[in-house]
Amino acid sequence: MNNQSDIQSKLNQAIEAKRDDLIALTQDLVRIPTLNPPGDCYLEVCEYLKHRLEKSGFDVQLIRAFETPGDSDKYPRWNILARKEGAYGGDCVHFNSHTDVVEVGNGWTKDPFGAELDGDLIYGRGTCDMKGGLASSIIAVEAFIETFPKFSGAIEISGTADEETGGYGGVAYLAEKGYFSPSRVQHVIIPEPLNKDCICLGHRGVWWAEIETKGKIAHGSMPFLGDCAVRHMGAVLEKMEHELIPTLYERTTAMPVIPEGAKHSTININSLHGGQEEPEEGFTGFPSACVPDSARMVIDRRYLFEETEEEVREEITELLERVKNEREHFEYDITELWTIQPTLADKEAPVVKAVQSAIGSVLKCEPTFVVSPGTYDQKHIDRIGKLKDCIAYGPGILDLAHQPDEYISVQDMLDSSKIMANSLVTLLKQDNNNRGN
Repeated sequence: MNNQSDIQSKLNQAIEAKRDDLIALTQDLVRIPTLNPPGDCYLEVCEYLKHRLEKSGFDVQLIRAFETPGDSDKYPRWNILARKEGAYGGDCVHFNSHTDVVEVGNGWTKDPFGAELDGDLIYGRGTCDMKGGLASSIIAVEAFIETFPKFSGAIEISGTADEETGGYGGVAYLAEKGYFSPSRVQHVIIPEPLNKDCICLGHRGVWWAEIETKGKIAHGSMPFLGDCAVRHMGAVLEKMEHELIPTLYERTTAMPVIPEGAKHSTININSLHGGQEEPEEGFTGFPSACVPDSARMVIDRRYLFEETEEEVREEITELLERVKNEREHFEYDITELWTIQPTLADKEAPVVKAVQSAIGSVLKCEPTFVVSPGTYDQKHIDRIGKLKDCIAYGPGILDLAHQPDEYISVQDMLDSSKIMANSLVTLLKQDNNNRGN
């Protein structure tokens, strides 16, 4: 057996021996309901991970992202950052996973936080996106350290907040504080669920904005004395439906975006509010008779490498101006909420080549290079941290994210753990001479 295959065999055996531990770790993480919004149980999950990683020899910090969006004494934005230095100098490889999960939603046949194991599958909110990936990275790192206790370089693991709402209380905060500086971290793997035989190089751009149409309040029995803001918003929606959306569908990208529909530019109406506020729960009265003088809509525009942020912004403004030219008394405001440019790693980057080689060794196939339809925390590592050697790779089926009866395959997690561990061998340049047991 040659040196490289001997190393791979040792790592794979170490990971297979941790199968029950991987299942239990995933279940424990899923059973901590880190719902975002509002940001429940962030400290609880960080303390759980702290206890685990300190036992594996990591130096651990718990870092609160003070004064970031959503941070409060009731819902503090806690993050965990763990680092283990090797016996020899070398690069640092960082595994970053977000700990927050989205709302449960309707349609579940399983307990969303029960983490039920049924055959090869673990069910629950966050199993796929992305606590299964977090657990897989921990198992991979622990197996690597056991196999190479005198390893070269350094390894970091982070569990960060708020990825599902932009990542500003998590990776963005850490990047601003220098934790993703290329001088201290050289390679980053984010175990998002993009399928175990795929390497995700980046994501599309995003532009969120709120549009408000304005009117004039009046008695609902005499709407002619007022000006209905909801009707004005209806005109905006009609123009989007019949002009903008067909135009966006005609645009395609050369980026390898999955699924197929995301190769086009898209817009989503994220929310729509008009007229009186919704009454408090339990209120049994009726609404008053008023013409609404305000309507608000939040839009989520995903754009391609072939488009620019300025073009996206101007396209919406021009649509609103066309409506204004066609409707009497039409007034609007537009407020940009947040924007992220598209991100794309180089196929020849060291982390890409390392994971590509590991997939070939473990799965006996060439990986598919993909781009995510939605953003994830690579955006902050790239734009704020100025660290380009960053990809997403992890277990899980992308289409299951945010769905009812979300699940993760145990075998997929084991395979991904093997791939992550073997990537460490390449990135930290381990050999089998004086680094192992």
